[in-house]
Amino acid sequence: MTAANPSSPLRLGYIGMGIMGSAMAANLIKAGFGVTVWNRTPQKCQPLRELGAKVADSPRAMAQAGPDVICINVKDTPDVEDVILGEVGILAGAKPGLIVIDHSTISPVATRNLAKRMADQDVTLLDAPVSGGDSGARAGTLSIMVGGPAQALERCLPILQAVGKAITHVGDVGSGQTCKACNQVAVACNLMGVVEAMTLAQSSGLDPRKMIQVVAAGAGGSWQLQNLGPKIAAGDFAPGFMIDLMLKDLAIVAQSAREQHVELQGVSVAQRYFETVARLGSGREGTQAMAKAQPSLVSRIQP
Repeated sequence: MTAANPSSPLRLGYIGMGIMGSAMAANLIKAGFGVTVWNRTPQKCQPLRELGAKVADSPRAMAQAGPDVICINVKDTPDVEDVILGEVGILAGAKPGLIVIDHSTISPVATRNLAKRMADQDVTLLDAPVSGGDSGARAGTLSIMVGGPAQALERCLPILQAVGKAITHVGDVGSGQTCKACNQVAVACNLMGVVEAMTLAQSSGLDPRKMIQVVAAGAGGSWQLQNLGPKIAAGDFAPGFMIDLMLKDLAIVAQSAREQHVELQGVSVAQRYFETVARLGSGREGTQAMAKAQPSLVSRIQP
């Protein structure tokens, strides 16, 4: 999409200083935006303060300061609802004309309901979940799928282009979250294929690292194989995106599938893989820890 040209620099708020949010807020600061941040755990705001951000006392205080746009990047639907609708939430201090960009991954139904509540106060919601992991967040190369009014998106393009490489307007509000659910279907099933391919390679006496090198160059290549395959081979399960969060996202996928009366068999299998690993105590590890559901693979490749 073509960059918008606002007549004056946009003033931003950013809520949620997790792995993704902190990296995205940092890129906005580096792009020259004036950014005010807030996090439920205040200490997580300190690195952004050192980069030049202001720190708000609450989402309400952030909104009362009169930003043009507030971005949100928190874990789940109840968290988004709280920072928007809570006693010290955004709507308690919002001025007419505010745009809220929600980068979280939450329920499409909840998103549409929030948009209606916000519209009553002349506040616009864009649901804009992202894909690309922690590496994409740091590099500013995320894929961003946006639902909501085209005019609001056009105004916010400079913000999104500072944190993402591919920005796509996918439809009305809620459509971004639906698209993200589709993304997580592909991610989970693709990662399951990577794990099973590596298991077969290892069990057959083939070096999984060499298999990754060959397959990644052909029709079986993918982001999951190229980026997470080597981490599995090295026994590196540090989180970029945690299994617990993937399970939360797959619950949203399952809800959407039920609403549309469709059966997603591959997702059900991938979900069982993740649930098995979470029960082993690895829920806060990266999604590549799905490999731990294949003990014969992991026990033989960990350093």
